[in-house]
Amino acid sequence: MHSRARLYTVVILILSTGIGLILYKHLVLGFPLMPDAKKFVWTIEAKIDFQAQGDPVIVSFALPPKEPHLTFMEEDFASPDYGFSELSSKNFRRGQWSKRTALGAQTAYYRLSVYENDKMIETQPTDAPKEPTKPELDEVFLTASITLLDQVRARSANSEIFTRELIQTLNSPSPNQNQRLLRNDKAGEDYKTELILDLLALEGISARVVRGLFLEDGRRRQSLTNFVEIHDGSQWILFNQDTGKSGKPKNFLIWQRGGQSLLDVVGGKNSQVSFSIIKNVHTARNLVVGSGINKEAGLIDFSIYSLPIEQQNAFKMILLLPIGALVVVIMRILIGIRTSGTFMPILIALALIQTTLITGIIIFLIVVSTGLLIRSYLSRLNLLLVARISAVIIVVITIIASISIISHKLGLSQALQVTFFPMIILAWTIERMSVLWEEDGPREVFIQGAGSLLTAVIAYLFMTNRTVEYLTFNFPELMLVNLALILILGQYTGYRLTELYRFHSMGRHHVVGKR
Repeated sequence: MHSRARLYTVVILILSTGIGLILYKHLVLGFPLMPDAKKFVWTIEAKIDFQAQGDPVIVSFALPPKEPHLTFMEEDFASPDYGFSELSSKNFRRGQWSKRTALGAQTAYYRLSVYENDKMIETQPTDAPKEPTKPELDEVFLTASITLLDQVRARSANSEIFTRELIQTLNSPSPNQNQRLLRNDKAGEDYKTELILDLLALEGISARVVRGLFLEDGRRRQSLTNFVEIHDGSQWILFNQDTGKSGKPKNFLIWQRGGQSLLDVVGGKNSQVSFSIIKNVHTARNLVVGSGINKEAGLIDFSIYSLPIEQQNAFKMILLLPIGALVVVIMRILIGIRTSGTFMPILIALALIQTTLITGIIIFLIVVSTGLLIRSYLSRLNLLLVARISAVIIVVITIIASISIISHKLGLSQALQVTFFPMIILAWTIERMSVLWEEDGPREVFIQGAGSLLTAVIAYLFMTNRTVEYLTFNFPELMLVNLALILILGQYTGYRLTELYRFHSMGRHHVVGKR
């Protein structure tokens, strides 16, 4: 295979792998592409109170189902001296507290932190409905029910419309005699739910109660709200039993489906449960990483996130180096900027990150200028290369130490960051510029020195950009994209931008000469 074709094949493979991994992390794992992406996390606390009677106590409490569009960050079960176990099956989850003997007021807590996963679409329940069981009613109540059902049936065309009409009729502000008899305005919410379920059963429609919680920040002592869910032959449809409106409301957390009890207490009396809700804001990235680690997702479990925090901080800086390398490649190959050494601008940019831009440039100019003066004196001593470089290193260290001491005495704390400059590289830069000065003159030294600083400043601006920092750390696969771009740029042999500018006047004269 031709070398160019082989290169393009490798580049396509690297580029597609990098982009594919980035898209997978974003679209499947839910990693946000911007650092400021936030998510609301709801923390719900259920408080169970009851009076124990000195006998063995068993408290059974229905827990919310784990649905694909919801991410449960944390679940806590707390109660002093009680044993706890979670009972779960395909259709329900229950928490069970138990104790050999208890007497007096008792309290158990269940706390859940949950947020909606934007990457998963909320799905409808797929369990099969049970055949409706017709309730046993007294003759007066049955007659009123049949009369009401006949009226509603006449105004409906299918199960969904029938249910909506039935709920709206029962909640009518001006009820007739039958409606008043059936709905019993002094009864509570549970009575209304049972009434609707009984009437739907008489009509032959499978239905069940759905209990849920409206998520509102700062609410205390809330109770679950009853909804009615019917099966129209093909799917389950949720109805608000007060308005007849179908569909799940926004910020409504479904806690329990079906007629099972919410709370059972054996060995106690006067049991009650209340809910408190609070909303917190978390960065989407932290939530996704935490969720991925809990689920042991391979791409996260074997990633930088599995390292200790100290190593993660080190990699935050290391992963910026490919960005600096790409800037150097573009500046040298496409723009035509000459720099002093290949990696010197990257190292200067890293030092600028620690010292801040202006302070770092001033320190760099002072160290290199002073080093060049002393290096010019050393050249008169006719030293061997190794001895000369060693002497320059000692000179650079002396200059840096002097700057640190003087700046400390003057109270210039920013200048103390001079130690972040790579001393060996600075010594080599001074040596290289000194040789360049002797061979090509001060103009070339100025051009390469200015080119190095310009490239370092551009690399610094990219490497300190918050979005770039976020993407390089959270999407290390970006290195593969960088690598592919650098391999492509490595094949470029055309004119650089500075050469086009330099030969621009020549081309214009050539055109004028032709005319």
